[in-house]
Amino acid sequence: MTAFPRTATRLANLRARMAETGTDLVALGPSSHMAWLSGVHPHGDERPVMLLVSQDHAGFLMPALNADAARRDTDLPFCTWRDDDGPEAALDALLAECNATGRGLSVVLDETMRADFALRLVDAMDAPKRRFTEDTVGLLRAAKDTEEYEAIKAAHLLNDSAVAAAFAALKEGMTEREVVALIQDHYKANGASLVFCSVCFGASAAFPHHTPGDTPLTPDTAVLIDTGCRLDGYPSDMTRCGFFGTPSEDYTKVFNVVEDAVQAALHAAKPGVAARDIDKAARDVIAAAGYGESFLHRTGHGLGIDVHEPPYIAANSDAVLAVGNVFSIEPGIYLSGRFGVRLEEIVILREGGPEIFSEMPRDMRRCG
Repeated sequence: MTAFPRTATRLANLRARMAETGTDLVALGPSSHMAWLSGVHPHGDERPVMLLVSQDHAGFLMPALNADAARRDTDLPFCTWRDDDGPEAALDALLAECNATGRGLSVVLDETMRADFALRLVDAMDAPKRRFTEDTVGLLRAAKDTEEYEAIKAAHLLNDSAVAAAFAALKEGMTEREVVALIQDHYKANGASLVFCSVCFGASAAFPHHTPGDTPLTPDTAVLIDTGCRLDGYPSDMTRCGFFGTPSEDYTKVFNVVEDAVQAALHAAKPGVAARDIDKAARDVIAAAGYGESFLHRTGHGLGIDVHEPPYIAANSDAVLAVGNVFSIEPGIYLSGRFGVRLEEIVILREGGPEIFSEMPRDMRRCG
């Protein structure tokens, strides 16, 4: 039993879920899954690192040169190996400690693990039946606890102030990259780091994943800012749109349609609802307004340790949403050569519906 309370709780929950799903072994690589379960986030390179969990044992396959650093974050046992020996004997020992040497065991593999790590494990076992983490670690990660909620909330409040400062600082001649730098400096000054930032002027916003460049801000230009920071291990993600000058009738119309789509998706988001139905709620609003072909992506994605993680709010998703799920609602309309509008909120699902993390209004940001 570990003396790290969060790890102990999550291990107990995982083992209960393993029992429910008939899982004999869970194998995690140096990934966000490993960090979530154990607090350990070792350097990932070609040296195999794994956390194996069974009902009998939980322990790490750990390169000896990483062991001291990793020991600060866990008291779970290590099977260490040196470069001049290789990992084979250590992996065999760890499998034996996990009582995972039988034939045809049910093994959950970390889908983000390097293929050579996963194949090494599969080859060391006797005809295992493998699947990925969707119904074990992934399912548990999707339900955020109070500590995670508070971390995500804090990151979003910081994001609010960064985006507000960016819109307030806009002036003619500024480039997209200069606005990114301003946002990054705001994060750094408040103890956070930049995860991503897309600042889009005018027609640049018609590309959902635009890379900011040297485009200067000119009068009567649409502005889209999609940005996120990482604070105390958890990220934020938000998109706000505005206009530098006087917005055109077309821009105002599109903005209002996107806002209506956000409202429809928020209204549809309830425990027990399929993710695809939330996507449909937003998509139907945009299609009814005549812009269906200009909504180019899913309505949302989950957020936790990773900025993008399950559940995905998409037309082809069978995921059923549950209390504690955290995900984005971010419909958009993209008009090539003209502008794009996307409004994004990250929400946590409560019994009565979604709670929005950001406290920054979604109304059109008027500047200039």
